[in-house]
Amino acid sequence: MKQLLILSGKGGTGKTTVASAFIELSRSRAYADCDVDAPNLHLLMEIEEPLLSQEFYGLQVAHIDRDLCIDCGICYEACRFNSILNEPFHTIDITSCEGCALCYLVCPHKAISMHDNSIGKLKLYKDTRRVFSTAQLYPGAGNSGLLVSEVKAKMKDHLLDYTDLAIIDGSPGIGCPVIASLSGVDATLLVAEPSISGISDLKRVIKTAKSFDLQILVCVNKYDLNLEKTKEIEEFCQENNLAFVGKIPYDIKVLDYVNKKRSLKEIDSLAIRALKELYKKTMEALGYF
Repeated sequence: MKQLLILSGKGGTGKTTVASAFIELSRSRAYADCDVDAPNLHLLMEIEEPLLSQEFYGLQVAHIDRDLCIDCGICYEACRFNSILNEPFHTIDITSCEGCALCYLVCPHKAISMHDNSIGKLKLYKDTRRVFSTAQLYPGAGNSGLLVSEVKAKMKDHLLDYTDLAIIDGSPGIGCPVIASLSGVDATLLVAEPSISGISDLKRVIKTAKSFDLQILVCVNKYDLNLEKTKEIEEFCQENNLAFVGKIPYDIKVLDYVNKKRSLKEIDSLAIRALKELYKKTMEALGYF
């Protein structure tokens, strides 16, 4: 089984729209949404109740027992993450606690203990046709990379027989969720937009992806909004031996596909045709056609 990860250097490029189109066109039996900060792939899919919904625990965080604490301040002085508040008495700010356990070790009265901390919720959807794994990181929670890795693991653990392609919708940017998403996949399709910031962010995510042993493909969405920048992206790919697999025009009919959850078979437009051609070229690059 090959895993295709769809990424973008910034938000708003149409990454999830491309991912949902690829899922439909490939009739994928396995897919995942690894944008755990703001998952939305499920909004474009016909999703029933999850087979699995469970809390996900990241690194442990400290807890102060007020019955044992005498507010000596040793833990407050020792903490290097400013996670201990001292007014009106000593408490732990779990949103900034890194789980290093130094406060636990230095407390002379054993008033501090380490507790499991839920950072998000995992959800797995499965029926006779497909498996879909996703998660929601709780506001202010850290360790998003760990949650992304678990999303991918759940998908692989519940694969259906004869699954030969898994499609993963990743996060924008180059942070921990992206790095965790890139780990272990066979190829990544980078969706760029023809703008100054779009090109800058594309170059950053390309640099990040090159740190992994995988195939890198590039496409441009809404390419006709700035033909000059689109050409710049194509030339950059050519100069750096990157596979440029397609460009999609801006087309308001795509809103029908996204907002009304319509099938690609029901819509005929320049953008829909371009999406189908992009899918074909991507599959050819991966060796499926």
